[in-house]
Amino acid sequence: MEDLITYRGAVYPWHCDHMGHMNVMHYVGKFDEALWNLFAQIGITPGYLREHSRGMAALEQHIRYERELLAGDVVRIESRVSDIAPKVIHVSQTMFNAELGHVAASMTLVGVHLDTKLRRAVPFPEAIAHAALSRYSRDAAPQQA
Repeated sequence: MEDLITYRGAVYPWHCDHMGHMNVMHYVGKFDEALWNLFAQIGITPGYLREHSRGMAALEQHIRYERELLAGDVVRIESRVSDIAPKVIHVSQTMFNAELGHVAASMTLVGVHLDTKLRRAVPFPEAIAHAALSRYSRDAAPQQA
């Protein structure tokens, strides 16, 4: 299945550090915005989180920086759910320089689905797990955690 475009934006001068390229904190911020767009597409919306006292937390995140992004560059992020277990989700994202088409960075994230009142991990609802698998995953079935 194709990755979903989850973010389009630009690099502004205030995103850049003293060396003239986008600072790492802004890579993280853009990946985070893209992640919430992916989550919304599979049913993890702000309304769902509020209505069911649920939350998401990152357990692990790895970023690989491939090529610099400079002020004025246009950015595209493509995302996919690469695996989902009862309480845990694995996401892969790729950030592109949209004009030149090259990969600027890639990120993998492991997140956990939380009950915000109990402050513990809980299983994803079946509808969310199914949406993640059927629409975005390259795996055939969820893994057991």
